[in-house]
Amino acid sequence: MIILLIAPAFNPVAAKQQPSSSVLPPIHEIAKAVDQHYNQLRTLVAEFTEIYQGNGMSREESGTLWLKKPGKMRWEYRQPRQKLFISDAKTAWFYVPGERQARKLPVKKLEDLRSPIGYLLGKTKLEREFAGLSLAPDVSPIHSEDLVLRGVPKFMEGVSQVLLEVTPDRKINRIVVDLEDGSTTEYRLGEQKENIVVGDQQFRFSLPPDVEVIQGDLGENAD
Repeated sequence: MIILLIAPAFNPVAAKQQPSSSVLPPIHEIAKAVDQHYNQLRTLVAEFTEIYQGNGMSREESGTLWLKKPGKMRWEYRQPRQKLFISDAKTAWFYVPGERQARKLPVKKLEDLRSPIGYLLGKTKLEREFAGLSLAPDVSPIHSEDLVLRGVPKFMEGVSQVLLEVTPDRKINRIVVDLEDGSTTEYRLGEQKENIVVGDQQFRFSLPPDVEVIQGDLGENAD
């Protein structure tokens, strides 16, 4: 599982176009370099911005993301309000500080748009995870020196495509998930710190007193 951002996603007017396809390396070489980069990582910490657009609304949130092999993640939202999403690779929790309920779900039952972020610290092989992986020269990156890749995830239902913005040193700094219902969730990753010490306690959820546990749908996208 890989799982990770208000301007319209990849606005072709607002950003410079990618380099001419005649000078771009083959997609297989790009994918392999991205795979090699992330497969050697043990941890990743980044500041994130999450942008949702769909159903006649838009929402932008931001905070800090922690990832650790194997399969652990912590999303600590700070703006516009505090929220917490934690997975220890077995159980996922979603909690809004001050509320009287916390939601809990086994990771194997988790269908969440954050899933593509998991690619960053999984046993990554992009060409195995995505059908039709290709360069997307028609899509403008945020940074002119970056490349944008396009593919359809093989293991996520309801997703029409995923766009990955890749830096010259083959880091992923943006993931855009387009759903079949026409909505889009974008994750932008900045200030990335790799292979720093991150304790397992970051991925353990401590249930506050008098908070009820709700099993099932995390329901965090129902703001």
